[in-house]
Amino acid sequence: MKKILFVCHGNICRSVMAEMIMRHLVSQELSNGELSIVIDSCATSREEIGNDIYPPAKRCLATHGIPFTRHAARQITREDYAQFDAILCMEDYNIRNLRRVLGEEIMERDAALSQPKIRRLLNRDVADPWYTGDFEATYRDLMTGCRALLPHLR
Repeated sequence: MKKILFVCHGNICRSVMAEMIMRHLVSQELSNGELSIVIDSCATSREEIGNDIYPPAKRCLATHGIPFTRHAARQITREDYAQFDAILCMEDYNIRNLRRVLGEEIMERDAALSQPKIRRLLNRDVADPWYTGDFEATYRDLMTGCRALLPHLR
C-alpha cells in the first residue's frame, strides 16, 4: 500500500484540490484492483482547522469534472510523518513550516534519506489561489504534479 499526503498552509485550497485530483486520476488510470493507495491532505497551520474546501476551489474542481467530498481541514502531525510514504508540499514555505510542526529532528532525519519523504510537488511553488484568485493556474499546476506522480504509483 502506498500513502501520499499533500500539504499546504491551510488545507482548504491547494492541498485538498491535489487530494481530489489525485484520487480522480488514480480511479481513472490505475483502477486495476490490485493497487492500494491512500491519498490525504493537511495543513501546516491551524488557521482553517475543520473548514471545508474553499468554495472557489470547489467550483474549479467541478468545472473540470473532479469529484470531491465534504472535507475538514486538519494540521499535519508527527504520526502522519510515520504513516505516509510521500509528503508533497505546495511550496518551500510549507516545508519551512513543517520544521515548526514536526520538529527539527524529523526534518533532519528526512533530509538525510536517499529518497526524502518531504518534498515539493513541483520543482517550483504551486500557484496559490488564496492570493491570486486564479484557481485555474492552481488546477493546471496540480494536474501537472499529480500526473507526474502516477508512474511512481504502479
